[in-house]
Amino acid sequence: MAGEIPDLFATERTGTGKGAARQARREHFVPGIVYGGGAEPLPINLKYNELLKRLKAGRFLSTLFNLKVEGHEDVRVICRGVQRDVVKDLPIHVDLMRLRRTSRINLFIPVEFVGHEKSPGLKRGGVLTVVRPEVELMVTAGEIPEKLVMDLSGLNVGDIVHISDVALPEGTRPTITDRDFVIANISAPSGLRSADGEAEEGEGEEG
Repeated sequence: MAGEIPDLFATERTGTGKGAARQARREHFVPGIVYGGGAEPLPINLKYNELLKRLKAGRFLSTLFNLKVEGHEDVRVICRGVQRDVVKDLPIHVDLMRLRRTSRINLFIPVEFVGHEKSPGLKRGGVLTVVRPEVELMVTAGEIPEKLVMDLSGLNVGDIVHISDVALPEGTRPTITDRDFVIANISAPSGLRSADGEAEEGEGEEG
């Protein structure tokens, strides 16, 4: 299961319509709505600075949050849209969707590499080049893996790790399904590469 699902704090917005939304913005809040999950829509306000910080951090639209609103039970949500000011490009409204434990969503899951000491390629001085430190997976909201684990044991210089080499938790699959994309590779150390290059040049001159 996922480790820490970040909390997202909000307050219930009293009143609806453009007037209430404008009032919220004047008070440095961003109005939003929480919908879905078999419950009535809930109008909320998010602190402008906190929301802007999360947006700048990235992945806001693909992060699962634990929404905390005073007077309401905590609920898992995912953002389904951020409306921005057409001139300033700053957030002016947020749509959040409640998730049931059985809901299917796309999330980025980090990849952890283990078994470095058992890799012949790394023992020889090879370099692990991580192409995708995280992978976007379709997961079930109630069974989100904390990470994917890739064992490097037995891998040599020149070996490539594809998504098919990573053991995925049951019920999850990559969002990219049309190719077996690369996660990482073990390349030769720079000294060995330069030596190989010099050797090839020498053979060419002799030829």
